[in-house]
Amino acid sequence: MEIYLNQHIGEINKSIVNEGDKVIKGQLIAIPENFGANIHASVSGHVKKIDSNSIFIEPDKAQDKNDYLKIPDKDNKLELVKEAGVVGAGGAGFPTHIKLDVDLSDGVVIANAAECEPILNHNIKLIEEDPEIIFKGMEHILDITGANKGYIAIKNKNVKALIALKSLVSKYPDIEIRYIPDIYPAGDERVIIREILNIDLEPGVLPHEVGALVQNVETIKNIFNAIEKRKPVITKDITVGGRVEKARKGQVFLDQPLGKKIGDYIEKVGGLIEPAGSIYVGGPYINQKVNINSAITKVTSGVLVGMPQPNEKRKLGLLACSCGASVDDLKDIASDMGAEVASIERCKRMVKVNNQYKCEKPGSCPGQTEKVLALKNQGAKALLVGTCDD
Repeated sequence: MEIYLNQHIGEINKSIVNEGDKVIKGQLIAIPENFGANIHASVSGHVKKIDSNSIFIEPDKAQDKNDYLKIPDKDNKLELVKEAGVVGAGGAGFPTHIKLDVDLSDGVVIANAAECEPILNHNIKLIEEDPEIIFKGMEHILDITGANKGYIAIKNKNVKALIALKSLVSKYPDIEIRYIPDIYPAGDERVIIREILNIDLEPGVLPHEVGALVQNVETIKNIFNAIEKRKPVITKDITVGGRVEKARKGQVFLDQPLGKKIGDYIEKVGGLIEPAGSIYVGGPYINQKVNINSAITKVTSGVLVGMPQPNEKRKLGLLACSCGASVDDLKDIASDMGAEVASIERCKRMVKVNNQYKCEKPGSCPGQTEKVLALKNQGAKALLVGTCDD
């Protein structure tokens, strides 16, 4: 098992174990020296190797799936979340104890159950199988932040999940179910706030500035586990799909140990369909290229195998999007195609905020005629488009 030392936004963690040490599942093995989150062993075994990026653990042959070393008890819920190493499980990896450390008196908490990336469906599966964990987790967040209202934002097409939620919602008078449109990127927190609260957040404005907090449903599960079970984050829910034999439309694996190889899950669904393209973690829109030896982390959501890229000899114009493929993503794809990049433009809604590009109005996509003409005028003979609605 390869446990990465950076599974969050922030600096790489410092190992607090040594090569040859015996470790127990749930044991704290790496700590942040600055901005970050605790990392724990996902299995019991011996530390085989430590390098600048990872701790390698040789697992014991016998593993009790339900047993783990509990985190130390704390005086308050926020400290339990911090101790457990909870981060944004939807892919962002922001340390959750920092996000929850806000005063939301008279504010709201929103559970993000949008799961708007195609193929991915592990969040919805979680709700179908254990809806009460979402309600109880949200109650803890309401208590921590002082918010007085909770909403579960979900698409009405997820009928089985909705039935599960509606069977319990009457037990939780401070929490309501609200519908969001079946669009991409419905899971963007600014879209959720716009749809649920009718507030348009300007790029760079954080939800707590308008009295709101948005939390992915798997993160809510991890908050519940930290507070009620004193369980550290040692597992991840994932969807495996794409160009694989038995899961083209996605197969869900819940509570998988951190550190297992991506290739293990591709084998579980029958292996690659050849010819296959690159392997990615994330969704079809927002992702990162990996390989079969890469490990599952706290922020791994989808494990997707793409199509092989066609050969392209024409000069390409790249049209990037903050809700879809970035400039670097498109350059990487163009390289795989063997194509020369003639010109680069960004979606007309993209604005620069603190050295990052953000969408002015996610989910409301404009025409790109002037951008396409600019690419053509700069020598492009074909387009490679990363916008979420082309």
